[in-house]
Amino acid sequence: MIKKNKKKLSIIAGIVFAAGFIAIGTVYYYFFSSQFHPQKEVYVYIDRDDTLDSIYNKVIDKGLPGNLSGFRWMAEYQDYSKSIHTGRYLIKPGDNVYHVFKRMARGRQTPLNLTIGNVRTKERLARNIGKQLMIDSTEVASKLLDSTFCAKMGYKEETIICLFIPETYQVYWDISLDDFFKRMQKEHAKFWNKDRLAKAKAIGLTPEEVSTVASIVEEETNNDNEKPMVAGLYLNRFHALMPLQADPTIKFALQDFGLRRIKNEYLSINSPYNTYKNIGLPPGPIRIPSVKGIDSVLNYVKHNYIYMCAKEDFSGTHNFASNYAEHMVNARKYWEALNKRKIFK
Repeated sequence: MIKKNKKKLSIIAGIVFAAGFIAIGTVYYYFFSSQFHPQKEVYVYIDRDDTLDSIYNKVIDKGLPGNLSGFRWMAEYQDYSKSIHTGRYLIKPGDNVYHVFKRMARGRQTPLNLTIGNVRTKERLARNIGKQLMIDSTEVASKLLDSTFCAKMGYKEETIICLFIPETYQVYWDISLDDFFKRMQKEHAKFWNKDRLAKAKAIGLTPEEVSTVASIVEEETNNDNEKPMVAGLYLNRFHALMPLQADPTIKFALQDFGLRRIKNEYLSINSPYNTYKNIGLPPGPIRIPSVKGIDSVLNYVKHNYIYMCAKEDFSGTHNFASNYAEHMVNARKYWEALNKRKIFK
């Protein structure tokens, strides 16, 4: 009898052990085994419109899971549909369901690198930001074109782009519009440190005016080594109360950035950006200048040049002159080169 009882207990113990082993194995398989098999790290973007079903589809599309049952079970058990966090979530090759779900359920998103480029227009800036963040580009554009908002930020509509320093910043994809602008203010203050502010003051310009000059310099040349020379030329004109006569400002006034020849007929356009008609700086930058462009103005080369013309070899650099006669010699060389290439616009 005792032997029979022991045998029964052994069988029961074996069954319990086997059941426990199967249970542990099942839990491990569905929750802790490697289930995601993308070829490289990928990201799932969850926005305000996502539902549980759309999140499942995104996870499947990006993560290529072998089995998503564990994810679905946890989502149902924790009522995930009522506490969905927007954001950008990482899935690594070999990830398990538990870790991926916990990242999303707890809002542990991965920041991204937001690039602010030195674009020409506020509309283009808004589009670029909208492509990189959850923020709608129309929301960004409406703020940049809102004079009340610009004034609140300490700018005018024409100078609001001075707020942006072209650089790459780590931010969360679902950053709010208000927090985005606060971040840009913080980065602007960091960039315009005591050293840069002192240099701007020594030149007799505000940071916004430095950015305006820098934007013209950026449009004039892509050659970084030449930028301080070009900056020096425009500062010579500015301090001598001469019209800047900057061709890029005419292109901006016409909103035709593809022009190669600036004809006399263009110079009569009635615009505050026409630096042939108006003395001083235009109302604001004609593009977002790069860090190199801004620093080229702050560290400009001192010289006596007040004229320049693109070189006839189309190298992207310029011939400089200190008087009009020399300038016209350089200009004729460039016009002849344009004619040879049949460039008439």
